[in-house]
Amino acid sequence: FFTGKTGGFRVSAPKPGRPVPVTSRHSKLHVTAQGNGRFIVGGNWKCNGTKASVEALVKGLNAGDIADKVDVVVAPPFLYIDQAMGALHPKFKVAAQNAWVEYTLDDPTHHYDSESGAFTGEVSAEMLEDLQIPWVILGHSERRSLLNEDNKMVGKKVAHARFHGLSVIVCVGETLEERESGKTLEVIFAQLQAVADEIDDREHSSWGSQVVIAYEPIWAIGTGKVATPDQVQDVHAAIREWLKLNVSEEVSKATRIQYGGAGNEKNCAEL
Repeated sequence: FFTGKTGGFRVSAPKPGRPVPVTSRHSKLHVTAQGNGRFIVGGNWKCNGTKASVEALVKGLNAGDIADKVDVVVAPPFLYIDQAMGALHPKFKVAAQNAWVEYTLDDPTHHYDSESGAFTGEVSAEMLEDLQIPWVILGHSERRSLLNEDNKMVGKKVAHARFHGLSVIVCVGETLEERESGKTLEVIFAQLQAVADEIDDREHSSWGSQVVIAYEPIWAIGTGKVATPDQVQDVHAAIREWLKLNVSEEVSKATRIQYGGAGNEKNCAEL
């Protein structure tokens, strides 16, 4: 799940399970597209930007080429979503960086529609649906750590967003301390279980096509440190196996899994 500048990176249209060539200014390699057969690249703009910088960034994005069967999703701050959506080429999709859910709400249907709007400063999935914003990022480590969003809240958010037709990028990942103590998979599996508890085998699940898992090791976000391809692949493979054993083989095969953390034009081809 890449943030930052774009580089000379081109992805050829993949077929599920088949390796396809990827070329860049720096290297040549083959990439296998697992999941639904479409690559996905995202840019989280976080709490950055002005009207002028968003205009310039959108202009640069529109000038780029995207191969077939590649989804590109950008997540501007809420205040700039309308500007971005109005100016971006349709080949780009826009994501919100969060969607609210009433944490204490008990809902056996797992829809989590609140009857109250008394949540100052929040943005609901209903609002995103109304504005036809197709994607939302949920469970980002900054919200987990800075705003104390626990696994249960993230699971409810995913269910609520899916009920309102939003495609979701669910972020999972471990701290450096958790990795060094051998708890990486334990932490990530608990994060995934909270999501599976809310959307598994329900009418608004649609894991494969509408729920993307972004593995973002916390120790590699904003630190300049980057996980090695082997580290990333080990976690991705473990996530896919977990989905097979705990959700279904169909979901395991269909779900797209991304990497995020200090990704840029110099290391994205290798990753």
